[in-house]
Amino acid sequence: MWALLNSDEDTIVEIISNPKQMTVAGVNHPKALFKLWTDAERKAIGLVPVTTTGSHLDTAYYIEVNEAFAIADDKASVVRTIGEKAADRALADVDAVDEDDEPILDDHDNQVVTLGLKSQAKNTANIVANSHIKGFDWLIQRKVTHDTAIPSAILTYIAAVRTAHASICTAIDNASDMAAFIALHVDELNDDGTLKTIRKVQAWPDDYAVKGSRR
Repeated sequence: MWALLNSDEDTIVEIISNPKQMTVAGVNHPKALFKLWTDAERKAIGLVPVTTTGSHLDTAYYIEVNEAFAIADDKASVVRTIGEKAADRALADVDAVDEDDEPILDDHDNQVVTLGLKSQAKNTANIVANSHIKGFDWLIQRKVTHDTAIPSAILTYIAAVRTAHASICTAIDNASDMAAFIALHVDELNDDGTLKTIRKVQAWPDDYAVKGSRR
């Protein structure tokens, strides 16, 4: 990444992410200037490298301030700053409001609600739990229509999925702050880097004994 400065080297004219042909002060320069020219030669026409400080935040959990560019004191480079946090994303649901801070209503005059991270995570848990169970619907239908017993291993597994679902949702509800919420999405590792405990939101029962019965 490079920055084109004005002739006084006090203003950034353009940020260049990828090499391209450049026209500077009415002179056309080939794309090769980014590869073949020296830093001194590029600086002579006002083109300096961009160095990055900081690292991007995980935007699943945080709202990040837009990147900022500043000319270095020696004017030999431009510093790009990223990863500054504006705020945490909301854990709880929030009533939606317009630019005048008035409630946003749906077509039936009900308050529109923006789901927080906790509700989103529980919705995901609902979807995953259903995906683990729905493959056995044919056994339930067979039980209803033909009174054929559902294998005990299937019943045990379905009960385990429901228990895991309840445990996951309770843990989500009990997360007191962002750090606690994030911890539910992180595996615990042993000192040698191997898995010790799978992240809470993925702590579903093993389906090895029943997966052959899914349809």
